[in-house]
Amino acid sequence: MIKIAIILGSTRPGRNGEAVAKWVHEVAKKRTDAEFELVDIKNFNLPLLDEPLSPILGQYSKPHTRVWAAKIDSFDAYVFVTPEYNHGIPGALKNAIDFLFAEWNNKTAGFVSYGGVSGARAVEQLRLVLAEVRMATVRNQVLLSMFTDFENFSVFKPDSRKASSVNEMLDELIAWGGALKTLRKTSGPKGEKS
Repeated sequence: MIKIAIILGSTRPGRNGEAVAKWVHEVAKKRTDAEFELVDIKNFNLPLLDEPLSPILGQYSKPHTRVWAAKIDSFDAYVFVTPEYNHGIPGALKNAIDFLFAEWNNKTAGFVSYGGVSGARAVEQLRLVLAEVRMATVRNQVLLSMFTDFENFSVFKPDSRKASSVNEMLDELIAWGGALKTLRKTSGPKGEKS
């Protein structure tokens, strides 16, 4: 069985993402085809990238980086829960991704986004960023509108059909996650045969 992290990508006080991530986790926990864990980047207290060497080298010198790396490395796939800030992803999420490299390689990601235009532009940016750290992304995604899925732009009340969208995204994520787990077993660093 594969392990999937549901990563809460906002650290902002009063963030709407906490309710969204908990909802995704509740929907996911009803499944029996994967293990799910909610991972809040806020709990890792990552400063702005402060490692002296490129993460591609895997030589982490800071305790917070090593803790973050161990957590991320323990998963086979990820669901990124992200708002859209100024047509893009939150700086805290981009920073958390940038701390690591090999821990993301040959894994897959799905997306749950929210915002004025449902976070679609944030997801498009994430797809570009994650490609650079050698992650595959699934096509199905969950888009939540601040106008229809939140009351007064702050109380999360998703349309009942959105849970189906979560499960469709997870179906694809689990399939790809399993396939890429097999790839990781037969490949060493940088895709070389072990």
